[in-house]
Amino acid sequence: MGKYKCLTCGYIYDPAAGDVENDIEPGTAFEDLPDDWTCPDCGVGKDEFEPTED
Repeated sequence: MGKYKCLTCGYIYDPAAGDVENDIEPGTAFEDLPDDWTCPDCGVGKDEFEPTED
C-alpha cells in the first residue's frame, strides 16, 4: 500500500493513517477508497492523485 499525492495541493494520502475525519479507516489502500472520495484539503477527486515516495 503506497502513498498518493494530490497534484493540486500536495496532500499525501497515507494508507497507514487513512482519513479518519472522512470515515476512512487506517489500513485502507488508495485503490479501495470510495469513488466519491475527495481530497480533504482541496476537494479534488481521486483522479487528481499520483503515487509518491514521500
